[in-house]
Amino acid sequence: MREILDSLPDEDETTPLAAQLVLDTRRRVSLDGQKFRRPPHTRIITVANQKGGVGKTTTTVNLAAALAQAGLNVLVIDNDPQGNASTALGIDHRSGVPSVYEVLVEGMLLADTIQPCPEFPNLLCVPATIDLSGAEIELVSLVSRETRLRRALDVYLEGRATQGLPRIDYVLVDCPPSLGLLTLNAFVTGREVLIPIQCEYYALEGLSQLLKTIQLIQAHLNPDLHVSTILLTMYDARTNLAQQVASEVREHFGKETLKTSVPRSVRVSEAPSHGLTVISYEPNSTGALAYREAARELTERATVL
Repeated sequence: MREILDSLPDEDETTPLAAQLVLDTRRRVSLDGQKFRRPPHTRIITVANQKGGVGKTTTTVNLAAALAQAGLNVLVIDNDPQGNASTALGIDHRSGVPSVYEVLVEGMLLADTIQPCPEFPNLLCVPATIDLSGAEIELVSLVSRETRLRRALDVYLEGRATQGLPRIDYVLVDCPPSLGLLTLNAFVTGREVLIPIQCEYYALEGLSQLLKTIQLIQAHLNPDLHVSTILLTMYDARTNLAQQVASEVREHFGKETLKTSVPRSVRVSEAPSHGLTVISYEPNSTGALAYREAARELTERATVL
C-alpha cells in the first residue's frame, strides 16, 4: 500500500480536477480492505439536528454502511415518519410492515421488526412506515412515553447477549427535523449525539438551539447524553461562506468536530433513488470516500470517549 501511495504524483493546485483525482485515489487506497476497530461496548448514537435538510438521514445511512463495510455490526433505527433511511438501505417499509411504530405504540419487541440490509448482512434496520406519522399523538397518553424506545433497545441488546449472538457495535438512530416525542425518544435512547451541520448561514443558530435542548434532556431524562461528534456536510470549499462556517464550528467545537467534512456530491444525492447508500452505489466517489473516512474517524474516537 505504501508503494502505491508513494507512486502517486503530488496534488497540483493549478489543476483542481487532477488534484481531486489524486487525493481520492490516496483516500481509496488507504481505506480499501481496512477493518475498523470495534468499540469496547455498544455505542448508541442519535443523529439529530432540529434544522431540516442538513443531511441527517444521508449521514445516518452512509456512516452505517461504511461501518458495516469495514466489518462492524450496525443497527439503524429509522425514527423519522418519512422513512428515508429505510428507503436508502433497501428496506421494505410499506404500511403494515412491522416497524418502529409498533415498538413505540404497541410494545412490539424490537427483534420482531428488524430487517437486514440487502447490501450488507451485518447492517440491520428497524424501518419506519407511514403509520409513524400518527405516533406523536398516540404517544401522548401512554405511560413512560419518553423512554419506550430506549427500553425496547435495551431488551434487544440484552437478548442478543443472552442468545450468544454477535454484539451490535453501533446503533444509529435517525430523527425527524422537529422536537416532538419521536425525537425525544431518540434522545433518551442515545448515549451520544452526532450533529450533521450544513455549511450555510443558519447552521450555527440552529446548533445553539439544539444544544439547549440537549442540556434540558440531560437534566431531566438522560444524564448520559452528550454531544460526541459534529460532522460538516454539504461543504463547498469554493465559497467563502462554507469556509467561514466550518472555521467557526471548529473554533467553538474543536474536540467534537470531525476532521473529515462531506462535500456536496451528486452521487450522494442520487443513491437513495436506487435504494442504495452511496457506499454501494458509487464507492469510489468523493462523497463515498468522505463518509468512509468519517466512519473511520468515528471508530478511532471510541477509545477516548
